[in-house]
Amino acid sequence: MNTSQGTTGHPPQPRLRLRVSAPAQARLRAGHPWLYSDSIREQNRPGELGELGVVFDRQDRFLAIGLFDPTSPLRLRVLHAGRPQTIDAEWWSRHLEAALQRRESLFDEATDGYRLLNGESDGWPGLVLDRYADTLVLKVYTAAWFAHWPTVRALLGARFPAARLVLRLSRNIQDLAREQFGLHDGMLLQGNVPEGPLLFRESGILFEAEVLRGQKTGFFLDQRHNRRLVEELSAGRRVLNAFSFSGGFSLYAARGGASSVVSLDISAHALASARRNFALNASDARIAACHHQTVQADVFEWLQDANANDPFDLIVLDPPSLAKREDERLQAIRAYERLVEGALRRLNRGGVLLAASCSAHVSPEEFFDAVRRSAARSGRRYTELRTTGHAPDHPATFREAHYLKAIYLEFS
Repeated sequence: MNTSQGTTGHPPQPRLRLRVSAPAQARLRAGHPWLYSDSIREQNRPGELGELGVVFDRQDRFLAIGLFDPTSPLRLRVLHAGRPQTIDAEWWSRHLEAALQRRESLFDEATDGYRLLNGESDGWPGLVLDRYADTLVLKVYTAAWFAHWPTVRALLGARFPAARLVLRLSRNIQDLAREQFGLHDGMLLQGNVPEGPLLFRESGILFEAEVLRGQKTGFFLDQRHNRRLVEELSAGRRVLNAFSFSGGFSLYAARGGASSVVSLDISAHALASARRNFALNASDARIAACHHQTVQADVFEWLQDANANDPFDLIVLDPPSLAKREDERLQAIRAYERLVEGALRRLNRGGVLLAASCSAHVSPEEFFDAVRRSAARSGRRYTELRTTGHAPDHPATFREAHYLKAIYLEFS
């Protein structure tokens, strides 16, 4: 089995071999893509950042191969598991095409903004690739990829020769990327610098994407499915889009026939983007007919305002992650409950609440239960319409990947 190391500049060394605990073996065989340092029982030599480490079971049978990181508790990110395969240029090309083919039938010309590679769940651990029209944004979350940088660049350049390619880097690897590899966040890897706002279409609606400096890769592509559902629920309703960011839910609600929409966010920059996105779509009579208002405020405080008497028929609660670490999980669950309690004070009879969470440390079950508890404490009768998870271009193939969840409740 060939396990090529990429371009590291070091002389060949014996293959990095790892043996792991019995529970870790079981997890790898079940398809889990992470191997933690405390699960390693034997290692033939110190490993280098980004080299390919091969995991064997206690009978010396191949289990998996992945990117090794000696500096992280998450010691190996699996590229391939099961039967041994040669990791060479042809393998990398097949690996990319397999992920791209899974998206071929998902979108038409009305949508040119979506995810092409979704990290571990697509077999590209710690790496995301998003499309915004003719621009691709590559976001890297682990420095282990830098050892394979020539391979990744050549692969994407050959597959997408006409696309603009932007690099985004997770904060925790930006210093290393700059000091050792000459890479920086927002770097243009291919193509020309965009001459103004970068625009793309989602379900026929135009949006700006801040690909060089914006959050994530420039937009929240993962909520597309829920935005479409909100459009279906909005006819004739007064809608509140809390934590509105650049107005994604607001625009779908307007196109769905909402009589008015309030975009509520603490960021003036985000609200300005929401107003620009509405202006981009002014030619759509349905959107133009909707009264759109932006309100800059802290959502928690705004919902708790005892003097407010401005009711809504549909409320969207889509906050940023409220638990960035495991030790923030319980605090986040309580915060979700407070948000729902505040929203229900502003929701009319017959109104619908959409509550969403992108906190990976809060499980779907914990989040849904928190929303249901708040709904029950309100004393109001409600019907649970549905729960949702990840869209097809954002697959989640293992437990920790299931960060996105949403629940729809209708109150009588």
